[in-house]
Amino acid sequence: MTASLFDAARACLDAATPDDKLALTFAAAQAFARGELAIPADAGAPEPIRMPGRPERPRLVHPRELPRRGFGTPEGRAAFVHAIAHIEFNAIDLAWDAVYRFRSLPHAFYADWVDVANDEARHFALLRARLLALGCDYGDFDAHNGLWGMAEKTAHDGLARMALVPRVLEARGLDVTPGMIVKLRSLGDHDTVAILEVILREEVAHVAAGSHWFRWYCERAGVEPGPRFRELLAQYARAVLHGPFNLEARAAAGFDAEELRSLQQVAER
Repeated sequence: MTASLFDAARACLDAATPDDKLALTFAAAQAFARGELAIPADAGAPEPIRMPGRPERPRLVHPRELPRRGFGTPEGRAAFVHAIAHIEFNAIDLAWDAVYRFRSLPHAFYADWVDVANDEARHFALLRARLLALGCDYGDFDAHNGLWGMAEKTAHDGLARMALVPRVLEARGLDVTPGMIVKLRSLGDHDTVAILEVILREEVAHVAAGSHWFRWYCERAGVEPGPRFRELLAQYARAVLHGPFNLEARAAAGFDAEELRSLQQVAER
């Protein structure tokens, strides 16, 4: 009996340690590329969304409880790398949940999000190696759960998920990473810069996948993408939407002029 992609995605979601989540993710992505994971049409409904497998640490706290640290100290640099690693660890689960949760979609949808999960796992591995070089490990600093919170809010609606997780939360990296690269380069941290440059380049493609599938959902539902995106921003994202925006990178990731105006208008309110 051919293994199911949905079962493989569930196993990746449930994996609780970084080592297990990465190993299962890389293995599942390779198996899917070889055509060894079926996408059954009769798989039934997914299980209700729940917290994915997580290690005991990092401790998850409210974002307001996270201390602000500058890049100027070794601890501050390590805390920054840890924060980015935590985003990438969450992004592995976000990609697998899209694969697992949304059924009866084109093969290309699953191929895109399996590729994203594989990329995010590779990003996390790079960042964790950098953390270890800085004398720390993933879990040594507190973190927050904002990314997964949005996944829970959009678990009922693939259109909303595509609009808000890749194109709002994950796209935030397109806005802030260039400035971080400039700052770290000025401090001589070329090892971290090299990792962030890889992540920035590949995240454009991830956000673009969100843009593509958001528009696909809108076309299927017979709704106009621009007004619907603005409605979803107002409904879900006002508290988490912050400018300024990297308009060039967002345009490369599939945002049109109307959507960029909507982002700026909602963020200013």
